[in-house]
Amino acid sequence: MKKRFWKIEYSITIFVIFGIILLLIPSKFIASKEATYISQWNETIHKMEYIFSAMNAQADSDIVKSFKHAKSNAARENLMMNLVKPYLRITEFDELDKKYSSYYLNGEKVKQGDEFYFNNLYLSKNNKIIGIKDIKDDDIYHPAFIMMFDMNGLNGPNTWGKDVFGINIFVDGKINPIGAGWDIEDLKKDCSTTGTGVSCSHYYRIGGEFSE
Repeated sequence: MKKRFWKIEYSITIFVIFGIILLLIPSKFIASKEATYISQWNETIHKMEYIFSAMNAQADSDIVKSFKHAKSNAARENLMMNLVKPYLRITEFDELDKKYSSYYLNGEKVKQGDEFYFNNLYLSKNNKIIGIKDIKDDDIYHPAFIMMFDMNGLNGPNTWGKDVFGINIFVDGKINPIGAGWDIEDLKKDCSTTGTGVSCSHYYRIGGEFSE
């Protein structure tokens, strides 16, 4: 009888352990994927810093004039995209023609008209979705453009702070990750499940704690 009870208790223990493992695997897998996206984001922004450094070194007066004389947001976006296309190895044929929706970290959908909604997107050769948006401001202290990168293209979750990150581009050609200059408490609040997640672009760059 004792032997029989021992076998039952042993079986129950095995099932409990197995159940815990099944519960843990999805969250660990998700955390691992998002950590990979953050690592890819760090590599991407290093590359963009190099690209804009090279662009600034080669910029001439005609390029500066073309931006100043551009008549619309769309015209300025096209100018900027044409400048970065060769560096990112994308062409007009890479413009995204499939449905793409992105989300904030709090689960809300990024709607048309939102600051972080992009009309024109491109799918790069390394499967990143890239967009540029003009938010023209002649003040050097405020960004003139924002640029977004979805680390794994059309695959989900397409969420800011998980696989979507971005940079600010200034009129003097300098860039920084979205969220740079924010107060640390604002960064923590925004880079959470109650925030938009856009500032995670900077928060994770400065060693902010990754939250599952």
